[in-house]
Amino acid sequence: MLQKTLVLDPLDSGEEHVPSHSVFGFWLYLMTDCVIFASLFATFGVMAHQFAGGPGGKELFDIQGVALETVMLLLSSITFGFAMLGAHRRKSGTVLMWLAITFLLGLGFLWLEFREFGHLLDEGFGPGRSAFLSSFFTLLGTHGLHVTLGLVWMAVLAAQVICNPELSEREIRRLTCLSLFWHFLDIVWIGVFTFVYLASVI
Repeated sequence: MLQKTLVLDPLDSGEEHVPSHSVFGFWLYLMTDCVIFASLFATFGVMAHQFAGGPGGKELFDIQGVALETVMLLLSSITFGFAMLGAHRRKSGTVLMWLAITFLLGLGFLWLEFREFGHLLDEGFGPGRSAFLSSFFTLLGTHGLHVTLGLVWMAVLAAQVICNPELSEREIRRLTCLSLFWHFLDIVWIGVFTFVYLASVI
């Protein structure tokens, strides 16, 4: 019996470490994303006052609209946390409800961001107007692309939860990775709100 236990224990231990390996690998991906966004923030910092005779952030940015975007994205992080609580309790209905709310908040955030971009472009303040606007559009566009990919990923996972309502470890692991990704985007946005918008209008 002791020999059987000794033989089985390493195998069991290996299986338990598979999910952690997957999550660890996703952390490595997030580190590469950190490098990308750090480079974009650094570029914006260099170009923040290169207006080429045009308007700066104080004249262009609607801080109230940006504050609304921020609230929506931060709320979506909280609602995703509720979805994860439901996942760990194996309550697929709870997961789907909170994922739907998170999706709508993320969609609202994107709509407000696209509306801001559209307004700037209509006024003739596109990325080619100045180095300041070029770095601004690049940074926010990259973040917006990540949010879009996150919403697509969220929709795919919601479909998987519908097809597998028992919520296996595989589904929970995938939801965990998306949760890390989504919270990471919230942290990046706090940086955008602070160093791009607030620093430009103060």
